[in-house]
Formats: sequence, structure tokens, C-alpha cells
Amino acid sequence: MPLHELESVVLHNDVLRFVDVGAGPAVVLVHGLLGSHESWTPQIRKLAKKYRVVAPDLFGHGASDKPAGDYSLSAHAATLRDLIDHLEIPTASFVGHSLGGGIVMQLSYLFPERVARLCLVSSGGLGPEVSLLLKAATLPGSEVVLPVLASNWLRRNAETALRRLGRLGFPLQPSRGATETWRMLETMSDKSSKAAFLASTRAVVGPRGQTVSATQHLAKFESIPSLLVWGGKDRMIPAAHADNLRREVPRSRIEILPNAGHFPQLDEPLLFFRVLDQFLDSIAESTGR
Repeated sequence: MPLHELESVVLHNDVLRFVDVGAGPAVVLVHGLLGSHESWTPQIRKLAKKYRVVAPDLFGHGASDKPAGDYSLSAHAATLRDLIDHLEIPTASFVGHSLGGGIVMQLSYLFPERVARLCLVSSGGLGPEVSLLLKAATLPGSEVVLPVLASNWLRRNAETALRRLGRLGFPLQPSRGATETWRMLETMSDKSSKAAFLASTRAVVGPRGQTVSATQHLAKFESIPSLLVWGGKDRMIPAAHADNLRREVPRSRIEILPNAGHFPQLDEPLLFFRVLDQFLDSIAESTGR
């Protein structure tokens, strides 16, 4: 049962589901590949005490429809624009994790008047390097491998191995981010979810790494207050990509959470919230919004 009640809207004949809670300045949380609003669960509860929090399940993800269609960054960005139009939100702060970071950067490029502030979390689109897992998803034959990765058999055997290591004196407690990765892999159990994942991945990643880069457009974001948060132990997308933003947008704020992996909002939820809330508060004070 979802921790948050999901609302829905029909956009272009497909159903998009989303969380809409709290009151105050609008903050839109955009998840990454295989994710959903659940990737933000600890943050939704905290942010909703001060802000209106909107957390969609992007098309192809979570409880939203998974049509056979366009899963490009621009298509996802247009969906976010349509969603806030439906909710009558003229401008919002956008927080994008991983693929969601690339999506909100594309949104900022296409519809800058809708973006009050921008927070990128372990974001895609800032350099070519990504993990071998993401590269492998773009190769021929990945359609056969993915069901194995998503299988209950693999998860059960991995959990059994961890328990045995624990009994031998090697207590290995998976991080919240690792647990979320397992949960996301389970969502690929049906054909439409698997197809949506492959389409989304192949839209931005190739055998040599990320194929879509925002670096040539970063200077255009200079007028948008921006924060980048990264996990120092990220093995999916390296934290060194933060330097690309620092060079192009020197006024942006960058926070590396040293003990977090690819999901800093889950691995270090309290610290992440403090950093994000501080950013939103300081910008609101300086702009009056």
C-alpha cells in the first residue's frame, strides 16, 4: 500500500499518477530510472510541512501508464510542464535525481519561466561516465538479461549470501539506496515496464556512456538559483561530474555528502533535507518568493 495517496490526471490519453501534499511554495520532486515517488518518501514527509510537494511517477514508471512512445528528456520535460499546468502552478522549484536531473535541466532549457529554482541530485547529463550496468542496458540482448536481474530468484540468493556473511562475522547491512535499487529492479517484472526502462535508458545512454549532455547549455542556467547534491560514494554516476557544473555555473552551490551513494536523499535523509531546505529558504528570502 502506498505511503502517500496518489492522484491522477490524463495527459494525451495516458494516466499519470502523482503525489500532491502540503501547502506553500511548490516543490516538484522528479525521480530517476526505474524510480517513482517512493524514491522521495523521507523527503516528501518533511518538505510537506513547509511546501506544496508534487512527486510524479513519470510515464513508464511506478503506478503511471507505460505507453509505447517517446521517453526522451524533452518528452518527460513536457509532461512535467503539463502536470504543473493541470495543478495551476505557474512556477516551482524542481528537484531531479539521476535521470530526473537531466529531465529538469531540459525543462529549464525549454521552459525557463516555469523554473524558480533547480536542484540536481546525483544527476545525469553532466558527463559521459556511468556504471557498467547502465551501459549494458543499451546493448543487444539486454532484453534477455534484465528479467534475470529483476527476478525474485536473484534477490533471494543475494539476501541469503548476506545473511550467511553476517553469521560468519561480516555484518553487511545494505544501505537505503541499495534497498531502493532492489525495489526498482522488481518493477521490471512485466513487459511494459521493461520496455519503458530500455526506452528511457537508450534515450540518454549508449555503450560508451551518457550520450546526452547539458554542459553546453549550463551557462543559460546562470540566472536560475541552483544546488547540486551528490553522494561521495556514488558508483552509478561519479561525483566528479559536479565539477562540470561548478566550472560553467560558478554561482551554483554544490554539496557532496561523503557517506551517501547514488541515493543521497535516502542514504542521508536528514542531512539531505537540511541542505535542500536551507537552499529553498535562502532563495525564498532573497527573492521574496
